[in-house]
Amino acid sequence: MPPTTAELPHGSAPGRKGLKDGSLGLVSSIVIGMASTAPAYSLAASFGLVVASSGALLAGVKAPSIILLAFIPMYCIAAAYQEMNRAEPDCGTTFTWASRAMGPWVGWMGGWGIIAAGVIVMANLAQIAGSYTFHLLGEIGFAQAGTLGQSGSWSTAAGLVWIAGMTWICHRGIEVSARVQYALLGIELVVLTIFAVTAFWKVYTGTAEAYSLTPRWSWFSPVGLDFSTVIAPALLTAAFIYWGWDTAVACNEETVDPATTPGRAAIIATMLLLVTYTLVSVAAIAFAGVGTLGSGLGNPANSGDVFGAIGPDLFGTSLPGKIGIVLLSVSILTSASASTQTTILPIARTALSMAAHRAIPRRFAEIHQRFLTPTWATIGTGVVSAVFYLLFTLVSTSLLTALLGSVGLMIAFYYGLTGFVCAWYYRRTFMRSGRDFVMRFLLPLLGGIELFVAFFYALRVYAAADWLRDGRGRPVTILGIGAVAVVGVGALAVGLALMLIQRATAREFFDGGALPVMRHDG
Repeated sequence: MPPTTAELPHGSAPGRKGLKDGSLGLVSSIVIGMASTAPAYSLAASFGLVVASSGALLAGVKAPSIILLAFIPMYCIAAAYQEMNRAEPDCGTTFTWASRAMGPWVGWMGGWGIIAAGVIVMANLAQIAGSYTFHLLGEIGFAQAGTLGQSGSWSTAAGLVWIAGMTWICHRGIEVSARVQYALLGIELVVLTIFAVTAFWKVYTGTAEAYSLTPRWSWFSPVGLDFSTVIAPALLTAAFIYWGWDTAVACNEETVDPATTPGRAAIIATMLLLVTYTLVSVAAIAFAGVGTLGSGLGNPANSGDVFGAIGPDLFGTSLPGKIGIVLLSVSILTSASASTQTTILPIARTALSMAAHRAIPRRFAEIHQRFLTPTWATIGTGVVSAVFYLLFTLVSTSLLTALLGSVGLMIAFYYGLTGFVCAWYYRRTFMRSGRDFVMRFLLPLLGGIELFVAFFYALRVYAAADWLRDGRGRPVTILGIGAVAVVGVGALAVGLALMLIQRATAREFFDGGALPVMRHDG
């Protein structure tokens, strides 16, 4: 029988949960952090929604400024993760830190935010991976496969297979997961670079589309954009594009020098993502423009898959062009599959930590004797994600688009909470040096405030019945309210209900006996 943390000495202590320590170095952690964001998939699925919504321009040509604005809270929260990880390198991250600093109730909801965001996004990831599997097969000559990909049931079945496969890889060990990520991330970055270089070449040589635009410095300035109706919702969508670097910290107990390496990896990954996203976003707008014609990013038909819309016009129909389109499809498929895998990692480790600290049933703290991975937590993540995905596709595939916005709400919630936790935890010692003031208090606090303000402003916009429309122009709503807002608030409500149920059966954690509140003195 696999050992559980209950059978290990000091099971609630960092590094004593049975995970395989020393498996990841700095480079491996950076790769996992970047791969978790799924650069190609995130841009393909979300960038169009930053530019426009339901056919109306949102940020328009100033979308790159939103990418820059979103980086600010991401860097601030990455600093909070780095400093909190120095204090306690526990794989539960926000759950453990919030419980220590602010009490078990706040900590439990912080852990739930991580789990809910991961499970919600898995549905969209699986859908992209499933549909692009058939799309890619069709492009390389299997016409029948391409036809099957147009069927929702076949795409759903393929998506379920991807979830099962990535769950199996995660269960096999963190080192196997890291090796897979090296290959998948490498493909993504190479293809995104080819995409950007080709787009800029055509724009500046005059061989691009008639509606193409010449890049301007004004694209990097948000001046003129309304905060409540444009910046706030677009910011949360852009936050989704960056989201995932915290996986590097969630794997801290399996990392060399767990107190410092994961935090450094998170900050480096965030900065590398800024460079990647800025380059690609400017290239996409320059080539496709923000109009509604052809591959224009203002075309509602293109918002769900920016690269799929731009690819044929960008690369053309020649043999090299067809190879370019195939590579673009490969990058999105590998991106979605990579993120499916790396989304499972932090969910499973959060559940492991919560179980080790008796916040959820102890069964989720079981560690596989051979692979040294969370057994029930990993498999459970795959099963719950598959069920959630299946239910949403059975109700309406239009709701899958709404999931992206609701994930943005979950990200703002638990990232913002981590910023507040860091500032509160170090509140008595941050004046010891200029560095401590900036990294342990100012940046985390600013990041938390910015994300929570964006959360509430965006929630109000998302609740509008006409905020999101499907391919036929019909509003995507639940009970007459915007589906994005309902799914986001509903996820938090489910977490609150589960917490109250758990409180009735596991009083030790909620009474502070398993993970007592601590203050920082040094």
